[in-house]
Amino acid sequence: MIKKRKIIIATGGTGGHVFPALSLSDCLKKNFEVEIFSDKRGLKYFKNKKNIRVIDTGTIFQKNFFKTILNLNKIVFSVIYSFLYLKKIKPEIVFGMGGYSSFPVCVASYLLKIPIIIYENNLVLGRANRALLPLARKILVSTKNTYGIKKKYEDKIFISGYLLRKEIFELEKNHDKKGNEELSVLIMGGSQSAKVFGEKIPEIVVQCCKKNIKLKIYQQCLEKQIKTIEEIYDKHKISFKLFSFSEKLSDHYQISDLAITRSGASSIAELINLRIPFIAIPLPSSADDHQLKNALNFQKKGYCFLLEEKFIFSKLFEILEDLNNNREKLLLLKSKMREHSDKDSLSKVSKFIEKFLNEKN
Repeated sequence: MIKKRKIIIATGGTGGHVFPALSLSDCLKKNFEVEIFSDKRGLKYFKNKKNIRVIDTGTIFQKNFFKTILNLNKIVFSVIYSFLYLKKIKPEIVFGMGGYSSFPVCVASYLLKIPIIIYENNLVLGRANRALLPLARKILVSTKNTYGIKKKYEDKIFISGYLLRKEIFELEKNHDKKGNEELSVLIMGGSQSAKVFGEKIPEIVVQCCKKNIKLKIYQQCLEKQIKTIEEIYDKHKISFKLFSFSEKLSDHYQISDLAITRSGASSIAELINLRIPFIAIPLPSSADDHQLKNALNFQKKGYCFLLEEKFIFSKLFEILEDLNNNREKLLLLKSKMREHSDKDSLSKVSKFIEKFLNEKN
């Protein structure tokens, strides 16, 4: 039996980094032995933790000087650890998927002269990828409009599209509902925002109920929020289901007419490929305001509605009321979304890697 060549994928620990890493891993493992490096936050996203190596690192962009020094030490240690491990296993390529825990692995790879390829799915080049771009052989980007890539590095760009899970393209959506039926609304908090959405959005849902707007709510929230939100929805006889991060979002995608979501690249790319209209509420604290730029990009294309978090209480009800009364607006968004598809993205990346390795050898 021929031993498979090795590829390393280094990813940050948020869902927006891990899900593309998992998609890439599933694509590559047919022909390669794949190992993934991530941090402790990322572990919850992996069902099989056998080939996951956890490294302890963090951002040096801290207001606290002592935390900056601590994280700098962690990065140095992680580079040394990664260097020793990569030297031992000799991978063909190291993929950096963005996020701070991808940085030390890619630096170690560079020191060992192992080719680095980085991937950016946001519209704005992330800080880790910005630092790694001079060291990388290529950068895969989800869209040609990606900001932050200097002109001298444009020859490194390969437009891959969004790397989404295979199961997304296997889902069958229910048929569009008639105008007099309740709207099924999926509220996606994400790993960083479920708390905020759990605190603010139920009040808007209650307001809809009082105006006789019939909604079926599927809401992602923190475990500690469940009891409070249940009491609110039960009191007003609102149809709902609450769920945590352990449950598959795809089960809820199939029955949703509309989503309320942050605008991390992976989440909104899934919604667009599934033709689920959404209201994007960017995370105000996202690095370099990348979530706002993601949402603006898709709003301009007619794929979504954009609402800044500070306007949730003043404007979210108005949007939901309008969509309930004018369902054709949802149909228009779905129609526009048909312009976009990432179904062939992983296939494009597979061919790219095959060509890259042939040229390398």
